[in-house]
This record gives sequence, structure tokens and C-alpha cells, in this order.
Amino acid sequence: MSLIILTSAHRLRSIFRLQRIQGHMMSSQAGSEVVFEKVGNAGVITLNRPKALNALNLTMIRHIYPQLKKWDKDSETDIVIIKGAGEKAFCAGGDIRAVTEAGKAGDSLAQDFFREEYILNNTIGTYQKPYVALIDGITMGGGVGLSVHGRFRVATEKTLFAMPETGIGLFPDVGGGYFLPRLRGKLGLFLALTGFRLKGRDVQRVGVATHFVQSEKIASLEKDLVDLKSPSVSDVAQLLDTYQEQSRLDAEKPFVLQEQTEAIDRLFSAGSVEEIMDNLKKDGSAFALKQTEILAKMSPTSLKLTLRQIQEGARMSLQEVLVMEYRLSQACMRGHDFYEGVRAVLIDKDQSPKWKPSTLSGVSEQAVEECFSSLAERDLKL
Repeated sequence: MSLIILTSAHRLRSIFRLQRIQGHMMSSQAGSEVVFEKVGNAGVITLNRPKALNALNLTMIRHIYPQLKKWDKDSETDIVIIKGAGEKAFCAGGDIRAVTEAGKAGDSLAQDFFREEYILNNTIGTYQKPYVALIDGITMGGGVGLSVHGRFRVATEKTLFAMPETGIGLFPDVGGGYFLPRLRGKLGLFLALTGFRLKGRDVQRVGVATHFVQSEKIASLEKDLVDLKSPSVSDVAQLLDTYQEQSRLDAEKPFVLQEQTEAIDRLFSAGSVEEIMDNLKKDGSAFALKQTEILAKMSPTSLKLTLRQIQEGARMSLQEVLVMEYRLSQACMRGHDFYEGVRAVLIDKDQSPKWKPSTLSGVSEQAVEECFSSLAERDLKL
């Protein structure tokens, strides 16, 4: 009490002002869409939009990128962990609706979002310190970009992976052209064209995740990761291996596509989407006919762009792929199918998009070629 009596009115005003600022900072942190914590020598990122399944927006990208750069240079930070808030999702994708609205209005967000997202993907792919993504839940599109290029990706029985972009007039971006063709056989192309969903242990079996750990062990794993003292990549790998060995859930269950692997390699080995469709129809098996039905619902333009993207990406570095994908993203922003796909799937939800062109034969080689052409000074720079 005596301290307050001795304090000048000016000092009191300063204290109250500081308290107001601190209160505002605390509340904005609590309500922020991405939360950063320093726990010991670990930097922990929490995607914090659980009601939106932690969908990634430009504000989040603009917070995560500088923080990763800062931690990479910080001698007090040895490891980075990224996770999603809530019970359902790591990150269900990018905030596509906002991008759609911006594209229609000619707003720069339609360029900024993709450019800055891909720069972030590259930062994760080239990160020098151990980067651990805990993909405990839905992980699609933009969420794959935040995880798959990092050194360690930990799936659980709750993980649901997919790249469903051909169904909304887009293509499997965020470096999909890099990691998908590097999966075994033609599996990556199959996942890219059909949007097939992988769950749980299968996400690790195909190589999208590096480890499988039961969901109930994730909190304990995170604590042990944080407690590692100046960990090397091999120290982190050893800890994750130990947890994986203790996680026997679904270990005896066969890979969901085990019986179709040979058929996928054979039927999707083709130089064009039309050839793939012919292969599937001629095969005539229940599995092949089901894929024919699925592909018939996708944007013909997206299917052709995606096949070429996967073919080209197999020979490219991650950086070259991201430059290519930025060109494709801007071609989609200039086109029709992306807006129509988002309308049909996410806005009106009638699930009946009217694609233009509506057939594979209507998508010319020249139209595809134009989508891959340089944007000159507007090209992505990494």
C-alpha cells in the first residue's frame, strides 16, 4: 500500500496502461489462430482453428513463416513440433473459400496465399533443425504441405490423409508434384487423380508419415520430445522408433490397397488420362470400374494438369516443383473449374459441378501447355 502512496500519478497511469496492454496480448493470444510456445528448448506450433478443422489461412502462414525462421537461427531452440488443436484435425487444408472469393474479385490474396504458402512449404522442406509434425487427425491439402516435407511425420489411428483437389477443379499442390511421384509404383499418381483417402497406419505404410504412434501416446511423446537435450536427427528418430514399436494397434491389419497394388501400377502406367480411362474400362474389375466412376466426376482439366504435374515433378527438386505449381495455381485462378468446384462441393454442396470443358477430349494439349508456361517476373521466387 505504501508503494502506491509513494508512486506518482504518472507512474500509476503507466502501470494501468501496461496491464491493459498485457491483458489485450493475453486475450489475443488465446483467440489467435496459431499459437507459439517455447517449452524448454523446443518450439511448439499449435494450429488453433479447431472449429474450422484448423484450416490454414494467410494470417496463419504469415505468423508461422517468420517464427520458423527465427527458431532456425536461435541457439536456444533445438527442435520444432507442429500439431493441431482439438480432437478431429491436424489441418484439413487451406482456406479455399477465402481464396475463391479473392480470385473472383481480382484481389491479390489469390496470388499471395499460394505464393506465401509454397514459400512456407519450402522452408519446412529445407529446415535444418528436427521438425516433427504430429498429424493426429484429418490431414489434407494445405495440412499435408505443413507436414510431409518435414523430417518427421507422426500418424495415429485418427489420421485421415487425402489430396482431393481434382474434385474441386484444382490439383494436388503444396509440393504434391514432389512427394507423390516418389511413393512406390504408381500409388502417388493414383492418390493424386482419385483423391483416395488413406487412414491410420496406412499413411505411414505408404511413406506419407515416417512413424505410426497410437493417439493415446501422443501427449507422452510430445513431452519426451521436448525433454530431449540438444537432440540430433538420429536422437529424434530413435525416440519415435521406440514409440512406434510400442504401438501395435492395427499392426496385423493388411494395407488397404494391398490387393490392388499390382493393378494400380499396371492400369495407371499410361501417357495420358484417356489411356488410363481406357485401361480401367478394359480391365473391367470392380476396382477398375469404381475408379472409372470416380475419375468421371473430377474436373477433366484438373486431371490432365495433375498427370503432367506428377510426370514432370518426378524429375524435379522440391523448389522446381513449387515454381511449377505456382504457375498452375494462377492458371486455375484464371480458369472456370476451381470456382465451380468450390461452389458445388463447399458452398452450395450440390456435388454437381458443371466443368468446362466437360470432357477430357475438350481439354487441348495447348490449354494444358499454357498452364505450365512461365509467369515471367510474377514467377515464384524461392
